[in-house]
Amino acid sequence: MIGFIQKLQRRTPLGWLQLSHSRSRLLVAISGIAFADVLIFMQLGFQNALYDSNTTLNRAVLADIVLISPQSRNMQNMSTFSRRRLFQATDVQGVKSAEAMYIGLVTWKNPQTRRKTTVQAIAFNPEQPALNIPEVNAQLDKIKLPDNFLFDRGARGDYDQVFSQIDAGKTVSTEIEKRTINISGLFKLGASFGADGTIISSDENFLRVFPRRQVGSINLGLIAIQPGYEPEQVAAALKLHLKNNEDVKVFTRAEFIKFEEDFWKKESPIGFIFTIGVAMGFIVGVIIVYQVLSTDVNSHLKEYATFKAMGYQNSYLLGVIFEEAIILAALGFIPGFIVPLGIYQLARNATNLPIYMTLTRALIVLILTIIMCAISGTIATSKLQSADPADMF
Repeated sequence: MIGFIQKLQRRTPLGWLQLSHSRSRLLVAISGIAFADVLIFMQLGFQNALYDSNTTLNRAVLADIVLISPQSRNMQNMSTFSRRRLFQATDVQGVKSAEAMYIGLVTWKNPQTRRKTTVQAIAFNPEQPALNIPEVNAQLDKIKLPDNFLFDRGARGDYDQVFSQIDAGKTVSTEIEKRTINISGLFKLGASFGADGTIISSDENFLRVFPRRQVGSINLGLIAIQPGYEPEQVAAALKLHLKNNEDVKVFTRAEFIKFEEDFWKKESPIGFIFTIGVAMGFIVGVIIVYQVLSTDVNSHLKEYATFKAMGYQNSYLLGVIFEEAIILAALGFIPGFIVPLGIYQLARNATNLPIYMTLTRALIVLILTIIMCAISGTIATSKLQSADPADMF
């Protein structure tokens, strides 16, 4: 290892010398790679925000096993099934409790701007906590009151005055479907691509807002299991017990989260668009680096031919090109990593979506950048390998 390092120290950094010889060309190359990296970072950031924001509720549900209708596509498009399935579920060994949850999208008036926007309404029996959100569980007494709701502090839109009034202990009134409701408390869940925010109340208040919904038609069945039992084991028993009922599907907690994520990954066009965006950023980077390296090879073709005439092998010359590719990848990644940090902040403030830089994403983009530059170097060296010293002079 020491000998290898010493050999590198003695080696002339020909790749760097050629890149730095034309500073303007080097700057253009770095800018191009940085642009491609920024594009990839933004697409991956929005893609992860899509998955994270739309699975927040799934992760917050207090249940070991979840029952849903097979017709449900995602949390914004939930079908209903009979509440009788919950009573049937309690007959299965290992089931501790089975509670109902109601979910629906509703249009309400922003209490501050009076503009209409779409929020997701969630309701359950306030006698039993259904969400792993401490702020909600501490205010269950409030939602027992008629027409009282809790509102999402992480909602998208202008609500500063509303939050200030509620924090001061006041109640804010607004309208949902021509019905006046009161916002008496706040919690933090966050906006998503499907809804601007969330309101939470009791099942009775939910049915007042959705008068066409029947109390026996529910969206989620939240199953808690007894200590000593495994969710997979009880879920298998529930599937067997409910197999004759085609209106219900059994998920473990992990499967329930994956169900939502898979919809946005595979069925939603938004997930596909973000994936295409990553691919386009990668292709743009390959083209830009290829143009730089190809220009470098063409402008120094006689010098490379001279190296060949002196006895240098193609492998050495190819190593020089790949050295340039790796240098460009490293230099281009630095601004390509820094710029998205600021854009993430701007996007997060504007949309209230969970867009953050992660170490895993940074490593993925760095690896993609190196691969991108290596592919460009491989294409650019095709002409170099066919260079014949006799044809150059």
